[in-house]
Amino acid sequence: MTQFSAPLTYAEAHIDDSLDRLFALMRVPSISTDPAYAQHCQHAAQLLSDELTALGFTARVASTPGHPMVVAHHEGEGPHVLFYGHYDVQPVDPLELWKRDPFDPVLETRADGSKAIVGRGASDDKGQLRTFIEACRAWKEAEGRLPVRVTILFEGEEESGSDSLEPFLHAHVEELKADFALICDTSMWDRETPGLTIGLRGMAGGQVTIHGPSRDLHSGLYGGPARNPIQLLTQILGDLKDDQGRVTLPGFYDGVAPIDAEVQASWDALGFDSKAFLADVGLSVSAGEAGFGVLEQSWARPTAEINGIWGGYTGEGFKTVIPAQAHAKISFRLVGDQDPDQVWAAFEEHVRAHLPADCTAEFKPRAGSRAISLASDSPPLAATRRALEAEWGKSALLASGGSIPVVNSIRSILEMDSVMVGFALNDDNIHSPNEKYDLNSFHKGIRSWVRILGQLGELR
Repeated sequence: MTQFSAPLTYAEAHIDDSLDRLFALMRVPSISTDPAYAQHCQHAAQLLSDELTALGFTARVASTPGHPMVVAHHEGEGPHVLFYGHYDVQPVDPLELWKRDPFDPVLETRADGSKAIVGRGASDDKGQLRTFIEACRAWKEAEGRLPVRVTILFEGEEESGSDSLEPFLHAHVEELKADFALICDTSMWDRETPGLTIGLRGMAGGQVTIHGPSRDLHSGLYGGPARNPIQLLTQILGDLKDDQGRVTLPGFYDGVAPIDAEVQASWDALGFDSKAFLADVGLSVSAGEAGFGVLEQSWARPTAEINGIWGGYTGEGFKTVIPAQAHAKISFRLVGDQDPDQVWAAFEEHVRAHLPADCTAEFKPRAGSRAISLASDSPPLAATRRALEAEWGKSALLASGGSIPVVNSIRSILEMDSVMVGFALNDDNIHSPNEKYDLNSFHKGIRSWVRILGQLGELR
């Protein structure tokens, strides 16, 4: 008999009902960034709270200075998990590029016969959070219980900055603290290969301004003897990397560990085509750190990037000016145990060490974040991998990704690690017109969570 056969059978028999409930939630235009949609955000929160209450959760809509949170609790025999998702969505602009009303979801059949759910929020994040709710429903209806103790937190401001999230976490630590968190806001490798995100790169960054002459100067009069801040800034920034692509800041690689052998083997088995990856954006030569493949450079190595640079005259036409100032925005993606404060301090020191006596530098750092990593053999991760392999028939990719702020918030405030597993695809048009979520992702996502809950329930 298939493990967890009763809830799996229930989920399979009621997939159409699950889809109807998803469509009902997607019809609510819960755009968090626009105050005109505040009542719709409230409506979406209440809809979810009422549904969870009907499933046997103790649920409520919790007010914040912004849009409300949905908080729900259900008892269980196994470990205590906190599931996080968000019910708010991005604006739909440009509306004219949508094939139909963004809040009138539809199931489209493609030329190859596969089907996709189309509408705003299909993938990010209503379809994703719905897979977890429906898995809980399957367990309750088939077994009359949940195999783990579950707390749910649905946020309403993820797409507009999450201003209320950290204050809410601080104010409700005891209520929300669990053994670990589950987050379903990530992607699969492809349509057949599930993904487990075990690492998120951290961030350090900010803005630097080089001050030179006391005013903009005419280059015909001052060109030569006068220091040009743009030239100086570009020289300083150019020295951030050597000709092997390594960052030159002293101590930059402190805390950067070698790639775990099991993780490396998982990546090697993908058959990743680095040439196609670069060709897709019009490039052909990797500019990353020598000695590492494109996948490793993207997922497991730290970076230094210039995100914007300006100064002098930038309007139409031409103006022969030596500017008084030059500006740049800089970011560093961090891995392992790199300290964002230490990295930014090293950058400031790098700039100051290259300044001539008649120039000064001004810095505006942004709040940094450490990288997140989860041991590939941790019991919750291992249980999740077993569940995914049972459902998809192949091992889950152990992937790394960019920053997901809530993961850092949960770690720093609730002192919990997160298991990140999602069923989105890279072509889901997240944040874009005609957002979609493959029906297969939705269907097997529900089944995957049924299995994950069951496997986690066996941990003691």
